[in-house]
Amino acid sequence: MTGELNVQVRLSGGPPHLPASFGVARSLLSEGRIKIPCGAGYEHFVLAEDGVNQQAGEPPVFVWVGRTRIAE
Repeated sequence: MTGELNVQVRLSGGPPHLPASFGVARSLLSEGRIKIPCGAGYEHFVLAEDGVNQQAGEPPVFVWVGRTRIAE
């Protein structure tokens, strides 16, 4: 994804050490799902139902749905 523009999104839920906002590739917004590398796994977030209905200029909201571990 080199050269792809990043977009700020708001994260809701998940581990407390994750930031409240996060930059993701614009193409991931259309998928409605993002996964963030975290330690030995990934934190998974999905676009909130009202995440795209934010006021203009506000970042979309992604809600935490779980964690997966990287296989060894």
